[in-house]
Amino acid sequence: MQTAGGAPLSADGEKAARPVGRRLIGLLASLAVVIYGLDLFTKTLVLRTLEGREPEVVIPGLLQFRVIFNSGAAFSIGTGMTFVFTLVAAGVVIAIIRTARKLRSLPWAITLGLMLGGALGNLTDRLLRYPAGFGRPASGQLQGHVVDFIETFPGHFPVWNIADSAIVCGGIVAVFLAWRGYQIDGTREVTTKNV
Repeated sequence: MQTAGGAPLSADGEKAARPVGRRLIGLLASLAVVIYGLDLFTKTLVLRTLEGREPEVVIPGLLQFRVIFNSGAAFSIGTGMTFVFTLVAAGVVIAIIRTARKLRSLPWAITLGLMLGGALGNLTDRLLRYPAGFGRPASGQLQGHVVDFIETFPGHFPVWNIADSAIVCGGIVAVFLAWRGYQIDGTREVTTKNV
């Protein structure tokens, strides 16, 4: 049983919640690793096969692969603020890891896993890709460019990558969960607008 706020009434309830929380954290971490690995693999592959070449058209007018290096945020916003976006991405990673301790919700585990994997993928680019990278002059630190390569509706939509799509999907689900009152700890705030 739980109180109105969703907290367990007994110590047994608290002990039962711990394994559930650990499994959900494991799911979050596993999903983040899969997203991160897929993002890193695809970026490495397109850099080896497409960098410096004409776009590879998959479906004319709908989908092509084209390598660009994005120094800004999504949609190339803030191209002169790479350092700030690097710090924001690091803050997001830290916030998700800290929040995971309270995790008792499967939808939130999936949402945070998507966002963590995506944030780590783009953060890796910002730390290690040109023109930054460890071992380079200090002025370039934390200012690497993110590799984007998926272009839908060429000329009409920004170029993106796997990490971007994971962050956007996770963000959309997070907004929906919050709007419906689902909490990270597994409880739900029910109001008349949520019903």
